[in-house]
Amino acid sequence: MQTNSKIFLGTAFTATSISEVSILKDHLFLINEDGVIDQILSPEEEVYPSIIQENEGKDHFFRLAPGQYILPGFIDLHIHAPQWAQSGTALDLPLNEWLHNYTFPLEAKYEDIDFAKEVYEDLVTTLLNNGTTTGLYFATIHKEASYLLAEICAQKGQRGLVGKIVADDVEQNPDYYRDHTTEQALHDTEEFITRVQELAKTTKQGVYPVVTPRFIPSCTDEALEGLGRLAAKYDTHIQSHCSESDWEHNYVKERFQKNDTFALNDFGLLGSKSVMAHCNHLEDEDVRLFAQTKTAIAHCPLSNAYFANGVLPTKRFLEQGVDIGLGTDISAGASPSLYDNAKQAVVSSRMLEDGVDISISQDKRGVKESRITINEAFYLATAGGGESLQLPIGRLENNYAWDIQVIDTNVVNNKLPVFNQEEALEDIFQKIMYLVKPANIKQVWVQGEQVK
Repeated sequence: MQTNSKIFLGTAFTATSISEVSILKDHLFLINEDGVIDQILSPEEEVYPSIIQENEGKDHFFRLAPGQYILPGFIDLHIHAPQWAQSGTALDLPLNEWLHNYTFPLEAKYEDIDFAKEVYEDLVTTLLNNGTTTGLYFATIHKEASYLLAEICAQKGQRGLVGKIVADDVEQNPDYYRDHTTEQALHDTEEFITRVQELAKTTKQGVYPVVTPRFIPSCTDEALEGLGRLAAKYDTHIQSHCSESDWEHNYVKERFQKNDTFALNDFGLLGSKSVMAHCNHLEDEDVRLFAQTKTAIAHCPLSNAYFANGVLPTKRFLEQGVDIGLGTDISAGASPSLYDNAKQAVVSSRMLEDGVDISISQDKRGVKESRITINEAFYLATAGGGESLQLPIGRLENNYAWDIQVIDTNVVNNKLPVFNQEEALEDIFQKIMYLVKPANIKQVWVQGEQVK
């Protein structure tokens, strides 16, 4: 064994396709010193018993207890980190009022680095405790606080992709919270990118700078053009919002005489390392452009129920070749748990298929063949997120990062209803996805290092 290599013995679940979950019963997982899966061995393989015999009882050997299972760590594709401080607040308001009365005043406070430290440390810890091993973050317009978030991810062992927001449009942003010149916004963004890339050199699990126009309405044309150039220059990830609501979709169409998707593409902001949040109002030509450019969607089902004016047709977009992962959208999505969002993704898809207005006859209401299963929601939370970020994460396969959650179904304060020791593992998997709370997540590992 290499120094810092590890071996795990247990039963695991991993997505092998959008709808299929592979059950790896009593498998051995050999993890190298880089925190990457070297080998996965089934009990039928010849070397299986000798590896156990040679290594059991040593510090690098981890055997799961009865009732414990391994899942890949979850990948959250849309987190407004500063909004953690207002999570669960004022979700009854219209989006514009919510932003101007609550969100913008809160985000302005992150000029205070001590306040930022308190909130960001708590948020990253909370997400790790909920099984989120990778987070794609919007920070604020403040360069130093945004860099601090990347540092906290690095220190706590979470794989963090962090963006300093750009919002320089005078008409759409309040004077107290905006980039006051386009030139300064782009200069700060470039400095942020280079500092985070330097930090990444000493961070095992990786931290990444993300070019982040808040959304088209927040930015001038000059800022959007400049951000597209910076993303190309430094080969960074890109994130923004796209066609989230009726208002945003129609605003961009009026401003540019084209849809949000095509405007973003013209500014160089779509591509294989781009993740656009929400996208509920994409039209057919937009979906084709997403697929062609390999741009991914961060599906935020809880948040969408409050602010998006519609349900994302997840199944249809997947069938058209678009990469999709899940996002909490803290704080428009009030829960930090991707388990909650996976369940809501299933519920929303069922409501889309069945329709919600019972005054319309059953044969006419709803959008047929829209439902997704919990297997598909699990794919979105794991492998779909990895595909969206173009990173080797989200699967239990050779050459993928050892980012996992160890789930204990027997914890006293949230014991799952498993009463038959011979119960089908497929059914136990579904119970895990529907019933797990943070108390059940006994361990979290990122890149081969234990972080919970």
